[in-house]
Amino acid sequence: MDGEKSLANALTISRIALSIALLIPSAFSPAFFAIYALAGVTDMLDGFVARRTGTASELGAKLDSIADLVLVIVCFVKMLPAIVVPVWLWVWVALIALVRVATAISGFVVEERLFMLHTTANKVAGLVVFLVPFAMRFVGLTVPAIIACAVATFAAVQEGHIIRTGTTESPV
Repeated sequence: MDGEKSLANALTISRIALSIALLIPSAFSPAFFAIYALAGVTDMLDGFVARRTGTASELGAKLDSIADLVLVIVCFVKMLPAIVVPVWLWVWVALIALVRVATAISGFVVEERLFMLHTTANKVAGLVVFLVPFAMRFVGLTVPAIIACAVATFAAVQEGHIIRTGTTESPV
């Protein structure tokens, strides 16, 4: 079982390494997209492997959140200088971040610990946000950004509702 637990955690740790490797190629280059896609695959597989093998753990969940954060930060560092982000998008993203921070604080006050829920909506939001750079190559930034922000807004509000009410997510 230790090998199975290490496989899930190894996938998560590889996402951190792949994220750092994203700093090397030019943003939106074929090499960038190849590394970015591999990082996305590890994100999908680590949780699946952990659940499938019964090795899901609080450490693994925290490591997953850290790996996600590293990927997001690296993507911002690489992609933002290469694109023009309209003010309305910055405002929307800031509002989503504000809801997430308020939710985290609320969760800390209620549960006396810091946590992030892995709800279905959060997973869908993560996937949609992950696909934005691929979609931008074909339709520009606006349409993928609106879709991603709408889904992320729903996920953030739902997470806040779940934490405040102590309910579980409803089936989608």
